[in-house]
This record gives sequence, structure tokens and C-alpha cells, in this order.
Amino acid sequence: MTEEAGSAEHGAALAERVVETVRQEPGRSMLSYQHVPWVAGTSGPMPADALAEAVFPSGRPLPPSLRAWLGFDTSLLERFGWFAPGGGFSPRPLDRLVGEEMGDHWGEFFAPLADRFTECFLLPGGSDSRRVLAVGEPDSRSEYPVLAVDVDDLPFVGLMYPGFDVYLAHTAGLVHRDFPSYTALAGDAVYGPRMREHCAHWFAGDVCAEFPF
Repeated sequence: MTEEAGSAEHGAALAERVVETVRQEPGRSMLSYQHVPWVAGTSGPMPADALAEAVFPSGRPLPPSLRAWLGFDTSLLERFGWFAPGGGFSPRPLDRLVGEEMGDHWGEFFAPLADRFTECFLLPGGSDSRRVLAVGEPDSRSEYPVLAVDVDDLPFVGLMYPGFDVYLAHTAGLVHRDFPSYTALAGDAVYGPRMREHCAHWFAGDVCAEFPF
């Protein structure tokens, strides 16, 4: 694999491939089991000057893939509560996000993880589970992981995608992978190395945390 080919599978280059695909039919649903348009409303892209200065409330930079996406559209993430009414990003600690999205009693189970996952954003996807971007220590591509949070059996949180880039591309059908388990990409030839970086940063070398946390 050449360096150019490899870079097209990660980061801003991968997100830009998604943008070009979505641009052809922006109102189509990004999910097969629920109608969630890729683009809806009139909010459009984030203004270039605002995007250039944007950081998360923690001061951490936006990942390259998110910058590429926001340069195309803000409506998707706006619909999932990413932005505060007065502007800027509005993250939630993991326990509060779970409580507000899945029920207060479930949020209480995730309280021991709140100090580790302090800056989280909800993404489309899942039914009994949710997809969550967790801002913190990035991987070598400057991307933050996307987690799967599940309460169907016992409370669970684990690495599902190494970044917003791969989440977007898999959801758009540009990256084809099977998911026999949430954490299957940890063994993937292309994305496994990044997943394992996140394992070390977030889960002490493991791919997930299971109840009791």
C-alpha cells in the first residue's frame, strides 16, 4: 500500500470522500433502520473563520475528519445536540449523556467512568446502544475514538471506531467491514493499529469496560 493510498483511508481525506458521496444525495438517510438524513435544515457549513478557530471546551483541537465534515455541514451534529444555544460545542460527561439518552437509572451505572470520559458527543446509530465520540487523548492520526455504549444486557462501553473518519465512512458505505462484535476493528489490518492506540489510552490496554466499572 502506498503512502497516498493509506492516507485516503484515514482522517480528513477519508471524510472528504464521504462529503463527496453525501453531496450527491444529501437528504438520504444515513441509517437503514431509522430515517436520519445526512443533511437537513438550512444551517449549512460552519463559517470558515469560525472553523479555523474552533476547539472543544477542554481546549483540545478538532480532529481533522470533523473539520472536513463541518466545512460541509453542521446540521447533522446540530440535530444530535453538539452545539450550545449561544454557539460553541456542548459536550457531556459519559454518565450524563447515557442518563439523558437512555434513562437516568442507566446513567448512574456509568458514573465511575465520568472522570475518564468527560467530553462526549452523541452520534447517530444504534438502538439499545449508542455511538459516542469521546474527546481526550488522540491517536497518531489526531482522531478521537467513537465508542459503543450498550445497556441491553449489562452496561458496556467499548471502542467501535478509531475515529470520526472511519465512523462516517462505514456509515456512508465507503468502508466495508463486518461487526460480529462492537470492538471487531481492533483486529482489522487497516484500522487495528489505531484501535490499539486507543486501547492503551482509554482502557488500560483492553478494548472495553464492562460492568461493574
